[in-house]
Amino acid sequence: MSRRTTLLPSWLPIDPFILAMLGTVGLAALLPASGAAATAADGASTAAIALLFFLYGARLSTREALDGIKHWRLQLTVLACTFLLFPLLGLAAKGLVPAVLTPPLYSGLLFLCLVPSTIQSSIAFTSIARGNVPAAICAGSFSSLAGIVLTPLLAGALIGGGAAGFSGDSLMKIVLQLLVPFVAGQLLRRWVGPFLTRNKKALGYVDRGSILLVVYTAFSHGMVAGIWHLVTPDRLGLLLAVEAVLLALMLTLSWYGAKRLGFDRADRIAIQFAGSKKSLAAGLPMASVLFGPQASLAVLPLMLFHQMQLMVCAVLAKRRAREQAPDVAPSSDPAADGARTAEAAGARG
Repeated sequence: MSRRTTLLPSWLPIDPFILAMLGTVGLAALLPASGAAATAADGASTAAIALLFFLYGARLSTREALDGIKHWRLQLTVLACTFLLFPLLGLAAKGLVPAVLTPPLYSGLLFLCLVPSTIQSSIAFTSIARGNVPAAICAGSFSSLAGIVLTPLLAGALIGGGAAGFSGDSLMKIVLQLLVPFVAGQLLRRWVGPFLTRNKKALGYVDRGSILLVVYTAFSHGMVAGIWHLVTPDRLGLLLAVEAVLLALMLTLSWYGAKRLGFDRADRIAIQFAGSKKSLAAGLPMASVLFGPQASLAVLPLMLFHQMQLMVCAVLAKRRAREQAPDVAPSSDPAADGARTAEAAGARG
C-alpha cells in the first residue's frame, strides 16, 4: 500500500467523478447520440437539470433563499466576473491572432467570454467545497437571466457580423427549466423535505449525474457536427493552452479579488465557482442564433473550456472542502449556514 502511494504525486487525486467524466467523453466520441437517440438524450438532460433544481428548491428554506438574494454585493461581483473581466481578457487575447489562434477560433474564444455562468455545476461544486449554496443558486440564475440580453448585445458589439439579436424562446426555456422547478421545490418543501433528508446520500448522485448527462449530450452534438475535423491538432493544442491560462486567471482573480472586497470564505467559494465558469447549455442555443452555419466552430472553444472547468473545479472543490474540514462550526452568517445545511442534506453525495 505504501509503495502504491509513493508512485502517485500528492497533488494528483484519484477522483471517481473525474474518471467518470473522462469515460463519458470517450463514450460520446465512440457512440455519439444522433437522430432519435440525440432527441432522447436532450430530453433526459433537460429533465435531469429540472429535477436538480426541484431538489435544491426543496432542500433550502425560503429564509435561506431570501438571504442569498439579499446578498447583492456577491451577485454584482459574480456578474462583474462574468460580463466584465471575462470579456476584457477575451479582448486582450486578440493579440494572439494569427500566430496562435486563427480568426475563427478567436471569435469562438471571445464568444466563450461573453456567455453567462453555468448554474448546476457551480452549485454542486460550491456545495462540495462547503460554500454559500443559496448565494450560488441566485448568482447562477441571475447570470443566466442577464445573459439572455447581455450575451447577444456584447457579441454584436465585440464580434460583429451575424452575432446580433436573441430569442424570447431562450428566456422561456430558462424560466421553465430552472426557475419553475426551483419554485415548485420551495412550495412542496414542507411535504418532500423529510423524504430528502432520509435519502440524502442517494439523491447526492443527482448532481453528478446531471453534469455527466450534459457532458455526453454536448460532446455527442459536437461529434455529429464534425467539429473536430475543422481544426488541426496543433491549433487545437494551442487553443487548449490559451484556455488553461484563461481559466487559471479567472480562478485566481475571483478568489483573491473577493478576498480584497472583504467577503468571507463561504462567499468567496461561491464567487470563485460561479464567476469562473461558462455555461455550455446556454452557449449552444445562443451560438446557433448568433452565428448560424458557423455555430459549430464558434462553440468549439466553449465546449473545450466547459470540460476543462468541470475537471479543474472538481479537484479544486475537494481541496477547498479539505482545507475547511477541521474547523467547520456554526456561523453567525445565515447564508453560510444555509450552505452547510444544503451540503449536509446530500448535495455532496
